[in-house]
Amino acid sequence: MSSQRVDEETPLLQQAQQQKKGRTPLPWRQFTIILFLQLAEPLTSQVIAPFAPQLIRDIGITNGDETQVGYYVGLMHSLFFATQALTVLHWSRLSDHIGRKPVILTGLFGLSASMYCFGLSRTFWGLVLSRSLNGALNGNIGVMKSMMAEITDATNLPQAYAYMPIAWSSGATLGPYIGGSLSNPVDRFPDVFGHWDFFKTHPYFLACAVPATFTAVAWLVTVLFLKETLPHRVPLGRLITARFCKKAAVKSIPPKFSTTRETLENENLNESSKEDGAPLPLRALLVPRVLIAAGNYAALSLVDIAFRAIQPLFFATPTELGGLGLDPPRIGNILSVYGVVNGLFQVFFFADMNERFGTKAIYSVAMASSIPLMLTFPLINALARTQGLNWTVWLLVGVQLVLSIVLNLGYACIFIYIVAATPNRASLGATNGIAQLLVSVMRTIGPASSSSIFSISIKTPEHACASLLLPRKVWNRSID
Repeated sequence: MSSQRVDEETPLLQQAQQQKKGRTPLPWRQFTIILFLQLAEPLTSQVIAPFAPQLIRDIGITNGDETQVGYYVGLMHSLFFATQALTVLHWSRLSDHIGRKPVILTGLFGLSASMYCFGLSRTFWGLVLSRSLNGALNGNIGVMKSMMAEITDATNLPQAYAYMPIAWSSGATLGPYIGGSLSNPVDRFPDVFGHWDFFKTHPYFLACAVPATFTAVAWLVTVLFLKETLPHRVPLGRLITARFCKKAAVKSIPPKFSTTRETLENENLNESSKEDGAPLPLRALLVPRVLIAAGNYAALSLVDIAFRAIQPLFFATPTELGGLGLDPPRIGNILSVYGVVNGLFQVFFFADMNERFGTKAIYSVAMASSIPLMLTFPLINALARTQGLNWTVWLLVGVQLVLSIVLNLGYACIFIYIVAATPNRASLGATNGIAQLLVSVMRTIGPASSSSIFSISIKTPEHACASLLLPRKVWNRSID
């Protein structure tokens, strides 16, 4: 029997053989729990959207200046992602040591408590503090992606990531609906809440309490039913003690042996890199394939959030000013249809498409679709100005819907690349944290600069060129 040749093509061939053997069934119990937990972040981040302008007016921070309302509303939206960007990498790296479940429990507790505080806040700085805590205490999204990768393998990972838009689309749809329906309940439901003085002085507490209570329920579900996926964990106290002792030991080395000290540190880094069961230092993760995957994730998020910020504004803006002049119910219906169709399409078609066309091909098409997607805005308005809201306008709105679904195919693709780029299984959380850090930065600046991104997307397509750096076949998934 001839010896098997091992070279740079071997991992790819092994991956192809795994795919031909068929998909491993998804562990539905744990997988469903993770999807359920993912609802918490879009619910808490999007619930303030409908009432944020009126809330800013009510607290009086603008002193009656309507032109300042948009600035403070944008600040409220960006604070969540800005503070998340400061902490998400640390939470993800911590989960590589102490386990995924403790970090998720901490994040869910932080989300719930901060949302209750947001509903109780009656000053601008109270809103700022609670919104900042909302993002800073929540590093769950990167950790949950790590758990999803740990309960799957190369054969069913695309199928698993195809389900992720269901959680996000559902949360992003339900959040604004809850915020709009339950804000100021004394006026909306006078028979039920008309005699409650508390809701007169805190008109937005009920809207905030619903996602906060859901997150509290998610915390209980995590405690009772979610299973830890990290095999080797270190208690938090021992981890802190070990880090403190390590620093003390390094400081105790005399200065004249500084070269020896650096040598010892480099040797320790190399040794830890060789151990697949130990989390790698941060600088060992900053390798080209991790940065390429994370950079593409950030580019996709920037384009997506620019579109999401512009779309409802475009629908609501009068036709003569560049929009469609639709009323809120129609806008809500369009966005709801998008959420449902996008989720169903990904669930039923992405895994098969990924096997047939490949991950890079789908991702490249997804990024390229952003160019015609942005071009639909002026085209729809031009038709509406000349012909009114006739069937051709609605047909083009449908085309925009289809293109936005194609764009969202890129998320499942880039999640696969991020998992494959992870240097070892023990560093999966930190790798997801690096990617989520870049995405949080993009989501911080995205809403504030969406109008500029809209113009740039029409004139220059450079934002789509980063996908050219991705390999045609996904890197060998070293964490299997």
